[in-house]
Amino acid sequence: MTEKKYFEKAKFIWQNYVPESGQSKYVQGELLRAIEKLRDEAHRNGNINFNEKCHGILIDYLRKKLSDKKVFNQKTIEQINTDLDKLSIEDKPYSEDDIFDRISNRVVDWCMLYHEPISHEENDELYC
Repeated sequence: MTEKKYFEKAKFIWQNYVPESGQSKYVQGELLRAIEKLRDEAHRNGNINFNEKCHGILIDYLRKKLSDKKVFNQKTIEQINTDLDKLSIEDKPYSEDDIFDRISNRVVDWCMLYHEPISHEENDELYC
């Protein structure tokens, strides 16, 4: 799939499944919200507000959902985990877009397999 198609599908997910504030009611929206929240914190704030009750939980959520062997082969899962490891370094904010875009594209891939909205159970431990 082209980058333009990934962008269009991500835009659709954002517009339809990501609320203006707070957690999404759907896994599809929460996955995209998570990676974009991580991008925003790294780019806009240099990870100054990075904390385990927010960004750590988001990274764990992405890691858990995107390690789905129904969607991804082992090599792709390893790349996802390597990327998420880089994003989890609090004192080294990742300032390029490549990893964020790659994870966003994997979210789109995940959503294409699970195209019907899946309810997201709100995490009461998540504070961001």
